[in-house]
Amino acid sequence: MNKVYFDYNASTPVAPEVAEEMLPLVSSFYGNPSATHWAGKPVKELLAKARQRVASFLSCSPEEIIFTSGGSESNNLALKGYYFKHRRKGNHIITTKIEHPAIMNPCRFLESIGAKVTYVGVDQYGVVSPEEIEKAVTKDTILISVMHANNEVGTLQPLKEIARTARKHGLAFHTDASQSAGKVPLDVEEMQVDMLTIAGHKLYAPKGIGALYIKKGTELEPLIHGAGHEGGLRAGTENTLLAAGLGKACEIALVQMDVPKMKGLTDYFWQQLKKEFGDQVVMNGHPIERLPNTLNVSFPGKVGQDLLDAIPELAASTGSACHAGMVELSPVLKEMQVPEKVGMGTIRFSFGRETTKEEMEHVVRRLKETIK
Repeated sequence: MNKVYFDYNASTPVAPEVAEEMLPLVSSFYGNPSATHWAGKPVKELLAKARQRVASFLSCSPEEIIFTSGGSESNNLALKGYYFKHRRKGNHIITTKIEHPAIMNPCRFLESIGAKVTYVGVDQYGVVSPEEIEKAVTKDTILISVMHANNEVGTLQPLKEIARTARKHGLAFHTDASQSAGKVPLDVEEMQVDMLTIAGHKLYAPKGIGALYIKKGTELEPLIHGAGHEGGLRAGTENTLLAAGLGKACEIALVQMDVPKMKGLTDYFWQQLKKEFGDQVVMNGHPIERLPNTLNVSFPGKVGQDLLDAIPELAASTGSACHAGMVELSPVLKEMQVPEKVGMGTIRFSFGRETTKEEMEHVVRRLKETIK
């Protein structure tokens, strides 16, 4: 069996159509999109086309899309930009205990300069309670940030209910949708969010490009100061090459996203695992309200990394790719109260457009050989 890639939550390959979209910008379109002459105008048009595609993907207007270098920058701009702009109104932010480090670490930085942050816990499925979010609101609260889908276990959060709390108290609401973009539909109007983060490399676009949706009327302080690029919120000549790639990836996702098909494929893999291992394998995360491509399982009494090391042709993760190589229980599983004996044997399988049942059957056989 050739190499098997079951780590699409860590990063996706660049789609062929995306690469094709970008290729002309490597050699033929080299002007600055801010220039008004013959070399700049076509590049400006390509940038506008990319922005429109991302906006269509999120059901918003192009003016509400800011291109960034990726999910981390988008999250930093959302959290720090909002805090710096509005800290005279209040210094309190609410988030969860299972956020990605791209949210946790900006929050810790803001705490170091005077912000107050409440980290709300989750239940055994990794779901945060909207009631607990509301209980955390104080007179100084200005912002709520809750991820759409957890990157490790795939659990989807009840954003609509949390959005009602934000509206009720007049608070801004941000969600990190880096992991859910392209896997489930995103509609910012329906989700009732003020800011939303996406990352290109989770969406079959290149690494180094992302976007932040900022609802019209939401004011942020820019983190990068210079000329007035990106509506004055991100100085620096735009990376039209990568923006075009992200725009094309968003356009493709709207057409190719097939939630039932992907869910069926993931369910098939889980059924094969249960058939082979029975009670020797357990699922982590919500059994229903989760990403259709993500399956986080534990083999109690085993060590996840040891299992992966024994199957070198398999690319999967013991947690978030950002923590690759860690042996201790992940913070997410700890918050979900997963017992250490169970959590140590955790592997996150995440599937994509190229995943086949034959690959899944091969991995199950290899796990059987390794474990039994």
